[in-house]
Amino acid sequence: MAVQVGLKFEDLDMPEEELRSLHNWLMSDPAARRHARPSLASSQELPPGAQGDVIDIISLILGNGFAAASLMVSLASWRASRSQTSRITIELPDGRSIVISQNSTDTTALLDSLTDETENRDDSPS
Repeated sequence: MAVQVGLKFEDLDMPEEELRSLHNWLMSDPAARRHARPSLASSQELPPGAQGDVIDIISLILGNGFAAASLMVSLASWRASRSQTSRITIELPDGRSIVISQNSTDTTALLDSLTDETENRDDSPS
């Protein structure tokens, strides 16, 4: 069963460029492309008459083949390729958020949360 998470940058005024970079990075990763289905999206509803979406989130549908550890490796590799790195907020399906920063100790919490979500959905009846 799949789990949908969102990746956002909370500490940037204009996060679209960084989101596009991370999206391209994930799309170039064969495992992410095959199992995670990353897509650029908007978390906001547009006001009437507005033209175009504001891209402020990467939506990832994580399948069983793309484990939480693989996501962490991809995020760490992308962050290492950047001269400046922002905090990445990962929004989990249950409404919780985990922030990954330069000095983050939440990577274990993220792995545990995503693993629990995937296992719970795998155990649920279809």
